[in-house]
Amino acid sequence: MTDADARRFAPATDRNREPILAVLRELLPEPGLVLEVASGTGQHAAFFARHLPHLTWQPSDRDAESLPSIAAWRADAALPNVHAPVVLDAAAETWPIARADAVFNANMIHISPWAACLGLLRGAARVLAPGGRLVLYGPYKLGGEHTAPSNAAFDASLRARDPAWGVRDLDDVRAEAERAGFTFERRVAMPANNQIVVFSRRG
Repeated sequence: MTDADARRFAPATDRNREPILAVLRELLPEPGLVLEVASGTGQHAAFFARHLPHLTWQPSDRDAESLPSIAAWRADAALPNVHAPVVLDAAAETWPIARADAVFNANMIHISPWAACLGLLRGAARVLAPGGRLVLYGPYKLGGEHTAPSNAAFDASLRARDPAWGVRDLDDVRAEAERAGFTFERRVAMPANNQIVVFSRRG
């Protein structure tokens, strides 16, 4: 099997990558290491590293079966600023990466138990220096309400698959982030009823 054969493809990743990139350009202007938690197929890592050459991208995933796809996208991109993927469980009390200048996570919080969200917040607080940004992307309820009927249907389908999953209320995520040591910075409305949520590590 060639590296290219190992690449998995998520159509939604191709659809959302350009709008996310536009926001990341603004949020992450300085050189540094970005830890991506839950890299999935690896498409984001390869794409963002190509278009943000001042940043070094560290992909990771809890699912060891995802690592060959991430590695294959990395090999295909052949970029010097993408590290080899590592196994990282967001809910774990220790992570294999000790420090990062920013942490990026897309589409994990709603497709995992709430403990994974809490672990992500605690872990990001451990690896980020004061002022470091945690950037989250995905669907959220705002003020307890879904932002669109399609998000409500998506939430119901997630909970039918696993009662521990579901679209989270941003107020709940924000409260837990503040407990973990973050300050809410901004929310950016994105296409397809998604959001980018930005927190900065308090000093």
